[in-house]
Amino acid sequence: MNSLASVTLEVADPTAADRFYTAAFGLDTWLRLRACETPTTGFRGFALALTVSQPGTVRNLVDAALDAGATSLKPAAKSFWGFGGVVRAPDGTIWKIATSARKDTGPATRRIDDVVLLLGAADVIATKQFYVGRGLGVARSFGRKYVEFEAGPGPVKLALYGRRALAKDVGVPADGTGSHRLVLGAGGDVPGPFGDPDGFLWEAASLTPTP
Repeated sequence: MNSLASVTLEVADPTAADRFYTAAFGLDTWLRLRACETPTTGFRGFALALTVSQPGTVRNLVDAALDAGATSLKPAAKSFWGFGGVVRAPDGTIWKIATSARKDTGPATRRIDDVVLLLGAADVIATKQFYVGRGLGVARSFGRKYVEFEAGPGPVKLALYGRRALAKDVGVPADGTGSHRLVLGAGGDVPGPFGDPDGFLWEAASLTPTP
């Protein structure tokens, strides 16, 4: 395993979810949708972060998501790190849209520069060691607070955040039970499906999206 090749969201209604994501973000084929009715409540332990170039693009994407049916968790606003907002999709997935820039330097677009999957970990150090053992290289590490792995050939970056710190960052209580409603597609050689220390499931990435 050398990268995160795809992210599968398990949703109650794949058709409705596809309609939302097409309207809100126009996301590429790395995002898969799969029908699932497995019970889950509260915070699912992860968030997807979209990094863009400037505040106007953050506003465009946040507004498009709200117009398509998302709910606001944190309105788009300036922060210590730049400018960003957080929304919850109708299927329950939390999306953070942010930029390190504080001012617009050109016309606002809807272009997404980077996608980062933020996994909430009970023990960031232990989970970091687990993924290093699976073949992922570390790009940045801040002790028990945050770890970002090298992207490799995959389109999505993987990062670890303390679960409670991640919940606070996206504006929700940290409590939650049941399924994560998330399956990660591994790039490279994968001997079989496996789970990480926090219960996130991995499988070999298929060449074509799952309908």
